[in-house]
Amino acid sequence: MDSLKTELIIIIFILISSILVAQNQNEVPCSGEKYEQFDFWEGNWKVYDKEGDLVGTNKVIKLQNDCVLQENWVSKLSKNTGTSYNYYNPKDDTWNQIWIDNSGFIMNLKGHFKDGKMILKSDLVEANPRSFANQITWKKNKDNTVTQIWTTVDEKGKVIYEIFYGIYKKQGNI
Repeated sequence: MDSLKTELIIIIFILISSILVAQNQNEVPCSGEKYEQFDFWEGNWKVYDKEGDLVGTNKVIKLQNDCVLQENWVSKLSKNTGTSYNYYNPKDDTWNQIWIDNSGFIMNLKGHFKDGKMILKSDLVEANPRSFANQITWKKNKDNTVTQIWTTVDEKGKVIYEIFYGIYKKQGNI
């Protein structure tokens, strides 16, 4: 009788485990509208300035079951390269970017997708003569290009200086 109980317990355990594993395999942890808001940036890109000159290449891929967008930047004007990790955080309903480049520059940005644009901004940087925040905006254009504008802004969001203006044109496969 004890061996029958033991076998029954093992069978029940295996069935419950199988059901839980099957349920977990069907779950996609980073799916839904919010997680897809930055998908327009995914791709293999050549990046041009306002004058149409090639300034770099950027490969943006999805990783970790589509939970992360990884950017891989290579400048054509300097030896600058960099990588960013971009993700949606459901706990505070924000998009986040962590940027690190080969000069050691690190930048953390946070923001939202609004009016067809991804707008991410750093915390305020205390500097003389005035404090500023870095703000980067990405917008998908009707011709399937993406415009990226990196500016510094004051405490009220007024643009102080434009650091980078890039027009992304998609190239072949990722």
